[in-house]
Amino acid sequence: DTSGNRARPGDVILVSGCIGEHGVAILSQRESLEFETQIRSDSAALHTLVQAMLQALPDPALLHVLRDPTRGGLATVAHDIAAATGAGVRLYEERIPVLAQVASVCEILGYDPLYLASEGRVVAVLSPDASQAAVEALQAAGFADARTIGVVEDLDKLVVLQTPLGGERILPELEDDPLPRIC
Repeated sequence: DTSGNRARPGDVILVSGCIGEHGVAILSQRESLEFETQIRSDSAALHTLVQAMLQALPDPALLHVLRDPTRGGLATVAHDIAAATGAGVRLYEERIPVLAQVASVCEILGYDPLYLASEGRVVAVLSPDASQAAVEALQAAGFADARTIGVVEDLDKLVVLQTPLGGERILPELEDDPLPRIC
C-alpha cells in the first residue's frame, strides 16, 4: 500500500527525473508552436524504475508513497500528499530537475513547470534511511536526473517552495489543468 496517508513528517520526497517535458511537448503540438530545440514527451513505462527502486531498499515498507505526476504535475502530487497526511510538503526549488528548454518555454508562455504533466516520472516518499539508496538505484538504472527534492514537514497541509535564496512561497492548488485531458 503506497497511499498518500502513509507519508510522515521527516520523510524524503524524490522525483525520478526532469519535470514538465510532457506538458510542454503536448502544448507545443496543440498550439502548433515551434522552438529552436525539440522538446519530447517524457512518456515512459514506470515499472522498471519502480522495480529498481524497490530492489535497492532493505525493506519495501520504507517506500511510503508512489505517485504519477501526470495530472497537475509535481505541485498537485505535493498537495495530494499534504491533504492525505494533514502534514505538509517542503520542496526545494534548486533541487527540482527541469530541462533548460522546458524552463525557457514556461517563462515565455507564463506556465509553471511544477504544474505541468510529467508522464514518465514517479514521485516517491520514503523513509529518510532509504532515500539515498533509492536515488542511487534510479540513477544506476538510467534515470540520471533522479534526486531528492523535498521533505514532509509539520506544515498544516501547506505546500511550500523554498527558493535558492532561502525565501519561501506557498504553492497554491491547481485550479484548472493547463492541459485538459486528451485521453
